[in-house]
Amino acid sequence: MRPLYLILFCSLYLPGLSQDTTAKNAIPVVETTISTIHRALQNRTCTCEGLVNEYLRRIAAYDKPTGLNAIVLTNPDALNIARGLDAEYARTHQLRPLHCIPLIVKDNYNTMGLQTAAGSLTLKGYTPAADATLVRRLKDAGAIVLAKSNMAEWAFSPMVTISSLAGETHNPYNLDYVPAGSSGGTAAAVAANLGEAGLGTDTGNSIRGPSSHNSLVGFRCTIGLLSRDGIVPLYLRNDMGGPMARTVEDATRLLEVMVGYDPADPITRYSSGRIPVNYTQYLDKRGLRGVRIGVFRTLSERDPDPQVKALFEKAIIDLRHAGAIIVDNVTVGNFDSLAANQWCEVFRQDIDNYLANQDPAPPVKNLREIVASGKYSDYIKEDIHEELDKGVRTDAVTHACGDAYTDPRRIAFRDSVVAAMNRYKVAALIYPTWNNPPAKIGDFKGYKGDNSQIIAPHTGQPAFTIPMGFTYDHLPAGLQFLGRPFDEPTLIRITYGYQQATQHRRPPERFPELAR
Repeated sequence: MRPLYLILFCSLYLPGLSQDTTAKNAIPVVETTISTIHRALQNRTCTCEGLVNEYLRRIAAYDKPTGLNAIVLTNPDALNIARGLDAEYARTHQLRPLHCIPLIVKDNYNTMGLQTAAGSLTLKGYTPAADATLVRRLKDAGAIVLAKSNMAEWAFSPMVTISSLAGETHNPYNLDYVPAGSSGGTAAAVAANLGEAGLGTDTGNSIRGPSSHNSLVGFRCTIGLLSRDGIVPLYLRNDMGGPMARTVEDATRLLEVMVGYDPADPITRYSSGRIPVNYTQYLDKRGLRGVRIGVFRTLSERDPDPQVKALFEKAIIDLRHAGAIIVDNVTVGNFDSLAANQWCEVFRQDIDNYLANQDPAPPVKNLREIVASGKYSDYIKEDIHEELDKGVRTDAVTHACGDAYTDPRRIAFRDSVVAAMNRYKVAALIYPTWNNPPAKIGDFKGYKGDNSQIIAPHTGQPAFTIPMGFTYDHLPAGLQFLGRPFDEPTLIRITYGYQQATQHRRPPERFPELAR
């Protein structure tokens, strides 16, 4: 079944149109895109207020009533912001790059005037005085923070999205299954068309894993391309924020306004001179023609589920039919030894630093106070106590616990992966984002086949996941593309080409267009 892309029909804009009239003229928003919305605004067949109102209607109708439970809160000022953007466009006749694009923002991004709690009851009601850098850049481009989404508490889980603040989020394609973690709230909401696109964070898996489980596009970019300032950390040395969207084009449009140097995050200095004038120039439907792509069976053959394996083999065929040159199989020298022992337990250090530098001061000052409060979900009890007891693990002999550009182990791992790509002359490596389908709700032993944790978080390379099809019980699967550092242009070109050629994305059936 091919995805159903609905044309956006908006309420006719008339000066003085009442809010009641706007509500009666509902706006179909299922599977809209940024370009579609902007065309409707330019043609004056749509108002920003009407668009935002329709998304708020969907959240009210679907999020809690169905048990999806993706949203922590909606922005009470969203409609006022939308009216302001309508007035701006009426005055200037110019649209900003993301004018009136309603976003779902993960609960660990600082959002001025809106609760930011990282899923924890200890931060319930805490509202930062300033936005995270990425949130501020998106707002400056005209985007609207429509809602904050649920997340795995403190981003501890790649499998589930459960928080003491908001409970458990379910997968919109089958509510009996998990959406993955930790950005499962954003993923479920965007997949169910409760927002146009969203923001997640990815320490090891948490943009790509949930995107794969929810038939979304998820970008984990090169470490240093995007600022992490104002994001509640898990392991800052691995953390990255990034876009989650239904299409490569939408994710690219978000990325384009988010990139760049930020003095508040010194690692972004590595992006200097490595950012193109724009990224949308790489959205080429024929982008796969003549591109060499390496199949990385070291990961894809790690006890894969038969249906995921079949989808992966079909993806290889589809890539070839779209013009790619397939190199099967690429091997990386000393892969297992280089991939081993890459993690550092630095949560205590990073969360203590974050809490100590917030304005206003949060209700808790450090991890010790968080643990002492007892306000955390049962499933993270063991992990959060271990993080407190371990403090910061630094082994100067085997592991410097440094960033991607100074830690010798991380550099050696990246050098080996890039050397293999150079040797085989491939633009990207591919493997399933997960080798297994989503687990059932409550089945913590069902966490299997996570390929995202192994390379990109440590080497700092970019890795994008794209819908690859569906397995049992309407459950999605994703195809991951790993690129060279700061070679997002190539990944955009080939992932856009793949999505255009295959069109695997389709909306979940339980969340149709609302009646008008």
